[in-house]
Amino acid sequence: MLPRGRPRALGAAALLLLLLLIGFFLFRGDLDYERPRPRGTAAFDGDRPADPGGHNGSDCIPPRPPKCELLQVAIVCAGHNSSRDVITLVKSMLFYRKNPLHLHLVTDAVARNILETLFHTWMVPAVRISFYNADELKPQVSWIPNKHYSGLYGLMKLVLPSALPPDLARVIVLDTDVTFASNIAELWALFAHFSDKQVIGLVENQSDWYLGNLWRNHRPWPALGRGFNTGVILLRLDRLRQARWEQMWKLTATRELLTLPATSLADQDIFNAIIKEHPWLVQPLPCVWNVQLSDHTLAERCYSEASDLKVIHWNSPKKLRVKNKHVESFRNLYLTFLEYDGNLLRRELFGCPRPPPPGAEQLQRALAQLDEEDACFEFRRQQLTVHRVHITFLPHKPPPPQPHDVTLVAQLSMDRLQMLEALCRHWPGPMSLALYLTDAEAQQFLRFVETSVVLSARQDVAYHVVYREGPLYPINQLRNVALAQALTPYVFLSDIDFLPAYSLYDYLRASIKQLELGSGRKAALVVPAFETLHYRFSFPRSKAELLALLDAGSLHTFRYHEWPRGHAPTDYARWREAQAPYHVQWAADYEPYVVVPRDCPRYDPRFVGFGWNKVAHVVELDAQEYELLVLPEAFVIHLPHAPSLDISSFRSSPTYRDCLQALKDEFHQDLSRRYGAAALKYLTALQQPRGPT
Repeated sequence: MLPRGRPRALGAAALLLLLLLIGFFLFRGDLDYERPRPRGTAAFDGDRPADPGGHNGSDCIPPRPPKCELLQVAIVCAGHNSSRDVITLVKSMLFYRKNPLHLHLVTDAVARNILETLFHTWMVPAVRISFYNADELKPQVSWIPNKHYSGLYGLMKLVLPSALPPDLARVIVLDTDVTFASNIAELWALFAHFSDKQVIGLVENQSDWYLGNLWRNHRPWPALGRGFNTGVILLRLDRLRQARWEQMWKLTATRELLTLPATSLADQDIFNAIIKEHPWLVQPLPCVWNVQLSDHTLAERCYSEASDLKVIHWNSPKKLRVKNKHVESFRNLYLTFLEYDGNLLRRELFGCPRPPPPGAEQLQRALAQLDEEDACFEFRRQQLTVHRVHITFLPHKPPPPQPHDVTLVAQLSMDRLQMLEALCRHWPGPMSLALYLTDAEAQQFLRFVETSVVLSARQDVAYHVVYREGPLYPINQLRNVALAQALTPYVFLSDIDFLPAYSLYDYLRASIKQLELGSGRKAALVVPAFETLHYRFSFPRSKAELLALLDAGSLHTFRYHEWPRGHAPTDYARWREAQAPYHVQWAADYEPYVVVPRDCPRYDPRFVGFGWNKVAHVVELDAQEYELLVLPEAFVIHLPHAPSLDISSFRSSPTYRDCLQALKDEFHQDLSRRYGAAALKYLTALQQPRGPT
């Protein structure tokens, strides 16, 4: 039997030992983190990747930030292609995220215009966007010779501490060519592992670039061991400012450029030169947070031992075409987000109260007032749908400004894509086209243009993707998107299934000048429309050839057999003999194709699907006292094609036609409120037979 005091002593000793063990395991990670790694060792070398806790980065899950903490992310983005890359990156972030995000986007004018429109229409809850003018930052880095394909924009991460708001203490900085495979909050949590002196979190470079042995006479910038990759950065902005970061990087760059001709990897070279001189500034991050797929990558040493990857980085100019024996797996992850339906990411972060996106509350109230039992529910809901809009989806170079220039404006869906090449052959001038596509179809369209000799040669065609949502085709919303993006003083409001006369572009510009429309004259120039029922058709080169085909029965006036009221006021008999423009009067259901000033009335977005969409627009033009002038040498020809789903529904469904009639009635009521007694003449349209468009 042990003495009475012995158990207490043993118990106290055991308790002390337990506390020591707990303390050891709690602080071991921090101690390991602050201990500098021997020079030349990489985070993916040896038995395991280095990470904050001394474990494989995929096995050690760092503590996540509080549920509703706002995470700050900065991205430099310039140009059309980079803007598309940003969207895929953001999709991958939104898919996994559970925290509010504040995106700080350093952009040129092109990217800002694209992304501002996109995020405004995307309306993602708990995402805030701030823009910063890259042109204002250029002078700070333009003195640095740089060979990297990203140009000046590849150096702008250096100036983020001064460019971002002074009260912003921490930020994650991302390249546009990274894809998340994990919750970004886990990356944000790694800030907790920074020591008091560390200001930059980076993953080691997963190639031998900075070792200087890739080829003969290869002279990289100085770096600590293999150096670090700057595709994913954690920045302690507050500490960088205190350390006089701007002076530090400029002195380092100036010194190194005395012996080196230029940077090869843009900001990454300068970051590494600073870290080589001040190694205590860097906090190495687990390799899984920046798996680098460059030409000379050694990333397999990282991901072959990781149970899961966090961020994939396509850090080669070849991007998805880079050669790697596992690249197909990584490419599939990227393609998943590239083609993912972005509408599904408009989800609330429940339990995290945040101000709703602009217009979201009004939209929700309007949607809540709809009656789902109403036979016209889908028509009314489609009117209220805010579609994501990606303007200038492809690189676009507008023509130099000309006082009488005309942009062809039209809209289309995937089933009309094959008509683009013929349209480009007929219309040599600028075009603004809205395409109604899913995310996956947008990528098919991109490949279609890239492989088309005709389309890829045209840089004056602006393509604007409106992402599909809902069962009805939002035809007038699409027209308004294309119309709003036209840059010339005048627009030709056409449809994608019409081919203009070969000479129409030049003729329209000459007519605008001759009629002196620029002097304030409000006129809509009518372009007579014809149609052929033949798929194989020799397009007329002149009015005389067109009249011969008309007389031979190969051509007809547009919809002469289905809906002659739509174009009868054009007076085709007079047009045959006309030598000069002539006036015509508005009549019920008139729907000509017209050339008007760019600031003309917009189309009424309530008209979706098939029916009365152009008619309502011409009513509005007449209400605003536009004179209608028919051009004697102008014509367009409609080509045959399979009917759309909407026109099939219009023809087969009485309910569809009743809903269209209800929309027409509401349109006339609104017209009366806007134009008063002047709108009375349009009420006669209510007593006329129902027209198709």
